[in-house]
Amino acid sequence: MKLSLAIVAFALAIPSATYAQDSTAVSKGEYPNTFSSGSANVSPFTNQSKRFNDWSISAGVGVPLLQSADLTSIKNGNGKNLFGYSAYVSIDKAITHAFGINLQYDRGETRQGWFNTKNAAPDAYAVAARTQYDAISLLGDINFSNLLRRVDNHSPYRWALHGYAGIGTIAYRAYQKDINGQRLMTEVKPFQLGSLFMQAGTGLKFKVNRRIDIEGRLMYVVTGDDEFDGGGDKYSAINKKSEQVSDNFFNATLGISLKLGKHESHLMWHDPLQEIYYKLDVLANKNQDIEVCKKGDADNDGVCDDWDRQLDTPAGARVDGAGVALDTDLDGVIDLYDKCVTVPGPVENNGCPVATTGPVVETETKLEGIEFDLNSDRILPSNTPILNNAVNYINSSNGSYNVIGATDTRGTDAYNQKLSERRANNVKNYLIKNGVQTGKLQAVGKGEKDLKYPECEPATKCPEWKNRANRRVYFEAK
Repeated sequence: MKLSLAIVAFALAIPSATYAQDSTAVSKGEYPNTFSSGSANVSPFTNQSKRFNDWSISAGVGVPLLQSADLTSIKNGNGKNLFGYSAYVSIDKAITHAFGINLQYDRGETRQGWFNTKNAAPDAYAVAARTQYDAISLLGDINFSNLLRRVDNHSPYRWALHGYAGIGTIAYRAYQKDINGQRLMTEVKPFQLGSLFMQAGTGLKFKVNRRIDIEGRLMYVVTGDDEFDGGGDKYSAINKKSEQVSDNFFNATLGISLKLGKHESHLMWHDPLQEIYYKLDVLANKNQDIEVCKKGDADNDGVCDDWDRQLDTPAGARVDGAGVALDTDLDGVIDLYDKCVTVPGPVENNGCPVATTGPVVETETKLEGIEFDLNSDRILPSNTPILNNAVNYINSSNGSYNVIGATDTRGTDAYNQKLSERRANNVKNYLIKNGVQTGKLQAVGKGEKDLKYPECEPATKCPEWKNRANRRVYFEAK
């Protein structure tokens, strides 16, 4: 029975130890995929991407002490013949820096009664017992030191408090001895319903070096069996002496762990907070020379040549964010040379329409591009060049203008009316602050009744760029 349990335990352990070595992942510079969270320097979560060792083998020896039994124990007895022996070996797998799973094999012997079973009974009333057990259990391992570590704790990380709990199968032989000799009272086979047991406890680990840990544990084993102490069946004379229905015991052990793998650090000893502190310190102390505008700005338009789409912008021309000279009325003549900035005209006529008789009359002037974010009346930085051109044009004109605000179709009519008025007033105030006479401007809000794209009713019928075009301000000559 003992041999079969040992064979099962080590058969499960061999495949685990085989995969204890891992390797460091190296980025291949490929395009980010679903594993990489958008970063080309993050590799898929595989055995090759590990940074820490996460396997170890542990072994230890100790002393089991029955808590309560029908014979002598910690709770009832005169303190004689209480100390047995125990040993364990386990394969440990760290899942995270704060949680792991251990497959553990235990073997030991508890002792109870009024004398040692190796000796003869001193009298006819003395009874002693011993129980030899073998157990396999699966334990959860919580690293409380990592789980509860303080953010401001800069002390060396050498001690760790662990908590263990799990279930398994236990097989045992309970012997009883009296003046008539020793006999087998109870035998339980492994992997049966009656052989299930639980154990839980704590352990304090000390990191000797990157390979070896020393740990002291105190485990509480719940056998769930009133015959474990060797008192015989529940109706025997000895078992009737006590009201206890189970024979549980403490197991105090001292063990050693061998951490497997080729990395410098084990996952259970990794402190993410300290790693963050270290990286922050490195960044704070590192002088990074950032070179802006590496290729320069050949046309001096304020846009670096690295992303300038027009490298030969004429001096004095206003440009957009891509370095392209502005052409407000889209007539092919940039605003710098356009004599009629907001009215399309041929190049031959300096951007002004050709009039057959009389002067050019602008009945309606719309400045395309003065658009707004949803539910916002804030003037966007991209609109500034267009509005600055409008300042120049209105100041050079003798007429007066309506500054008309509009919205898309989202929201109520009342809300959109007020929003359009705020947009028109904001544009009007901007023009006045930049030199336009107050009397030349009047703010008008038309809400959602003046759509550039009427088909966007409701807004869900159109793509967002059309809805954005409906959220606008334009000028109309009075």
